[in-house]
Amino acid sequence: MGGGDPIPLIKDKLLIGRRRHCDICLDFSNVSSQHCRMTLEQGYWFIRDLNSRNGTKVDGRAIMRKRADPNCKISIAKHHYTLEYEPQLLGAYGPPPADDDYIEEVMKSSLMDRAGISRRDPKKGFFNRKSED
Repeated sequence: MGGGDPIPLIKDKLLIGRRRHCDICLDFSNVSSQHCRMTLEQGYWFIRDLNSRNGTKVDGRAIMRKRADPNCKISIAKHHYTLEYEPQLLGAYGPPPADDDYIEEVMKSSLMDRAGISRRDPKKGFFNRKSED
């Protein structure tokens, strides 16, 4: 976005970050040294945040790992890009592969809920494990 030069995606796995050894080097102070990784899977690009300081977004949503569909907007820290590609030309067939984006679900639940532990029972003074339904 913004009319910069296109960045060709020439490998199936691309490391994006501030360091010179990255496949795509974004020399900005708010980009982590190893910010995110893009991988081509079944003709679709997936992007994974590598615990970056300023996050990675796809179409305005913070992600951990997500399928990046054609023409989606990718934000690396505060820098915005449009991902242009055609899945069929990259070997895609049938429906797109499953999208792994689960950060919103993770963020909706507490750490104790994710660990399978219920809130403190005031009578016992301990945490109780949730029962399986």
